[in-house]
Parts: sequence; structure tokens; C-alpha cells
Amino acid sequence: MINIVLFGKPGAGKGTQAEFLKQKYNLTHLSTGDIFRFNIKNETELGKLAKTFIDKGDLVPDEITIKMLESEVDKNQHSEGFLFDGFPRTLAQANALDEFLSSKKQKITATIALEADDEVLVQRLLERGKTSGRIDDQDEDKIRNRYQEYNEKTAPLMDYYKSQDKFYAINGIGKIEEITQRLSKVIDNL
Repeated sequence: MINIVLFGKPGAGKGTQAEFLKQKYNLTHLSTGDIFRFNIKNETELGKLAKTFIDKGDLVPDEITIKMLESEVDKNQHSEGFLFDGFPRTLAQANALDEFLSSKKQKITATIALEADDEVLVQRLLERGKTSGRIDDQDEDKIRNRYQEYNEKTAPLMDYYKSQDKFYAINGIGKIEEITQRLSKVIDNL
């Protein structure tokens, strides 16, 4: 079983790349963004609570995110592996994920970060916001707030996974196919 964590700031291309990787490696793609949107659209209790944070450009608190993610893993017990997209984002989430996977006799195989310049990503999100309808992609201040939160809360995860020899960084700028090749090279060598 392969369990991959895909890192990257909003707009780095995690969702696009996840589509290719889930097909190529037969993984179940668990995007916290998709899980949030499903719960918000269906007005679940957790979805309503998550929306209050997302609308402000803040990260959803760990306990809400973890409950949603555990439910999705449990729904896909016969998967050949998982591609975690947007989770974990904090050390507390990483520890919770490790404990949860361990209870299922699984573990994280690798974490891969799509690295890209903030200014490039801000422009990508503003463009995406014109067609996606996502409020958090239409306001540059909210985007930059998300990046600040990412830097403060997610960046320490790099050291966490480096200490376990599970962290890989790749250049997230270029043609989609080039980035997919870079990701595949890392996964194929695990």
C-alpha cells in the first residue's frame, strides 16, 4: 500500500496532479478541499462549521478536518493506497494522521511538496477565482492570509517528515506533464 501526502500552497497544482497520480498508481484521492466542499454543499454539521473558517480565509481547525478525513478513509477501506491532498497541514494533524493510519496497520509512505513562487500562485488563484466561484480565490488579501497560515503552520511539517526520511520537494512550475513526470520519478523510486 502506498500512502502519499501531497503538499503545496493553494494554487500549486495539487488537485491537477492528484488526478494523474490517482489513475497511474490506483490511489484513492482524499482532498480536504473536496471533502469540505461536499460537507458544505450538503450542509452537514461539520460542513457548516468549516464554512465559517473558510469564508474568512482561515484554515479549518484540526478536530473538524480530522473527523472528516477519518470518515473518508473508513469509507474506502479496500483502497490500494491514499493520496492525501491538503492534509495534514499542521504537526497536530500529522500526528493524528499517523496515529489513525497506525490503528489501520498503515503508514505514510512519502510526502511530496510542489514548490512555487508566491507571486505566481497568487495570479493563478485570482484567475481560478474568476471561473470557480470560490470566494477565497477572489480576494488577494485572503489568498495572502492563506499563504501566511501555510508558512506558519504547514512549513514545520517539512522537518517532521524529513526526520522520517519521507520528504521530497519538486519544482511545481512548468507544464503539467513535466510536473507529473517529476512526481512520478519520486514515487517510482520509493
